[in-house]
Amino acid sequence: MYRSDTFHWAVGIENTFIPQERPGLRALDEYKLTQHYELWRQDMDRAAALGISHIRWGIPWYRVNPQRGQYKWAWTDQVLDYLVNQKGIHPIVDLMHYGTPLWLEKSFLDADYPHYVAEYAHAVAERYGNLVRYYTPLNEPTVNAEFCGRRGEWPPYLEGEDGYVKILLSIVRGMVRTAHAVREADPDAIFVQVEALGWSWTEDERLQAGVDQRNAHTYLAYDLFTGQVNTSHLLWPYLLHHGMTENDLAWLRDQAATVDLFGVNLYPWSGGEAVMGPDGNLRMRGELNGYHLADVLRQTWNRYQIPMMITETSARRDVNGRTQWMDETITAVATIRAEGVPVVGYT
Repeated sequence: MYRSDTFHWAVGIENTFIPQERPGLRALDEYKLTQHYELWRQDMDRAAALGISHIRWGIPWYRVNPQRGQYKWAWTDQVLDYLVNQKGIHPIVDLMHYGTPLWLEKSFLDADYPHYVAEYAHAVAERYGNLVRYYTPLNEPTVNAEFCGRRGEWPPYLEGEDGYVKILLSIVRGMVRTAHAVREADPDAIFVQVEALGWSWTEDERLQAGVDQRNAHTYLAYDLFTGQVNTSHLLWPYLLHHGMTENDLAWLRDQAATVDLFGVNLYPWSGGEAVMGPDGNLRMRGELNGYHLADVLRQTWNRYQIPMMITETSARRDVNGRTQWMDETITAVATIRAEGVPVVGYT
C-alpha cells in the first residue's frame, strides 16, 4: 500500500467510542448514532460501490472487551469477514478511537491502561491477522489528550497543561505497548499512525517563536511515540515543566515504535495566520484553504521522510463549499506527488 508509485482512494466510518456518562454528558458511540451496528452490511455495500480499495474502520474496544480478559467477537467477526472476503476492501483498523472500557474506572489515568490496551490489541491482531494488514494504534493522540486532559470534556476529565501532559504520556505509553503487541501477534502488520495536524504562520517576527511552538505541538505525540524527544527537542522544557520526567522520556526513546505510514488529518479550522491580539498575545486569524494541505504534507515529509496518506478531511460548509475543499485538497495532493513526495492515498 505504501509504495510511492501507487495511490488508493479510501473512505472511513466515524468510530468514536466513549461509553462513560456523567451529568450533562451522555455516552458517545458513533456506531449507535449512525445505526452501523445494524446497518453495517448496507454501509459496506455503499462503500464498495464507490470503487474504493481501503476503509478506515474501528473496533469498539469497550464492547468486544466488556470485562478484563473477556472478549466478544461475534459482531466484528461478521463485519471483517464480509468486508474483506466478500467486498475485497482492505480495512485500516482503528484499535483505539478516544474512549476506554467502563471497567477501566480511571480511564487513561489507570496505571494499568498501557498493559490492558496492549493486551486487547494483541488479541485483535491474533484473531484477525488473516484479514487485517493495516492498524492505527490510536487515532489522533493529540486531540485525545486535548479533550481528556486539557479541556476536561472526556474521561478522566482533567484540565490544564499538567493534565494534558499527564494524559498524553499515558496515551503514548499505550501506543508503544500496542505497537509491540501487534507486531508480536502479526509480524506483517503495517502501522498507519494518524494525527490531526495543523498549519500556522505569521508575518510578525515577534510571534515566530510562538508559531514554532504551536507547530511543534501538532507533531509532539508522534515524536514521543517514535522516540524522538530528547534535550534538543523544542518542547523538552515544556514537557518537564508540566510533569513528564527524564526517565519517562528515556523509556519512550528506548521502546520507540516504528511507523510505516503517517496518516494526515486536516480541516479548515486546523490553523491559520497568527497575529497579535489586542491583549498582546498570539491569536489565530482566518482558516486554512484546501491548498494549505500541500504545505502540511511538505513539512511532514521534510520532518520524517516516511510515506503519507490523507486519513481524514472535511469542511463544515454547504455542498459547494465542501466540493471546493475537496477539489483544493486533491489538487494539493497531486502537487505534492508531482514533487516526488510519496502520498499514497486520500480518505
